[in-house]
Amino acid sequence: MKTAMYALIKKDFRGVASNRRLFSALLIVPLVLTIILPSIFLVTIHFVPDNPDFANLLSLLPEAAGMESLELTLSSMILNYILPVFFMMIPIMTASIMAASAFVGEKERHTLETLLYCPLTLKQIFQAKVWASFLLSMVVSLISFTAMLLVMETELFFLMGKLILPSVNWLVVMLLLSPAISLIAVTLIVRGSAKAQSVEESQQSAVFLILPLILLIAGQFTGVLLMNVWILLGLGIVCVALAWILLQKSMGRFTYEKLLQ
Repeated sequence: MKTAMYALIKKDFRGVASNRRLFSALLIVPLVLTIILPSIFLVTIHFVPDNPDFANLLSLLPEAAGMESLELTLSSMILNYILPVFFMMIPIMTASIMAASAFVGEKERHTLETLLYCPLTLKQIFQAKVWASFLLSMVVSLISFTAMLLVMETELFFLMGKLILPSVNWLVVMLLLSPAISLIAVTLIVRGSAKAQSVEESQQSAVFLILPLILLIAGQFTGVLLMNVWILLGLGIVCVALAWILLQKSMGRFTYEKLLQ
């Protein structure tokens, strides 16, 4: 990767960091999904252990996942079955913030012509925009995972006197599935940003990417589709292949005419 591509990636990072509205949006979604919601789940499990809905949740778990108490079993389900799906959503939400303004933002700031004069081909500019959004989503996901684990384990220790180790599901999600989904989202949104007339219009495509994940989350709670490591692994492989195909096709069809129209 050329020095000019690194410079373009740094410019996009600085643009997000200096924009309070965008930077706040980066914090709000991960905060709600990884800190606030898990804390609500744990407090509810601890103080309302006899809720009949909890019995339904327990019936979804395999026998091997049972632990020494109802509270710990339910907490383990939340940590290892429910929360991993949230980390498929966070990269899309994060990536959409920067990727949506990748080119349409340059148009709105009247800097697109200057960008096209830089010593990079159009393909390299597209790659730099994709890498900037992808790296941002991965950084936010890693920080969110670390913060979630620290907060949740601390709450588990003080509420229940025990710690719960993350399952192997998390390895598949964080190392394979989450990056693949992020790259799919970034590629589609950056490509759409070149055609959009406003950042808001470009961000609308992210909504359609989130809908399947909402169905997955619903499936986790209802037991229609309880994600185990093999399902996650298979889904991850499919997403990696799809991300590679989309990236190659998007770069091949990216032209100056489409960008300047």
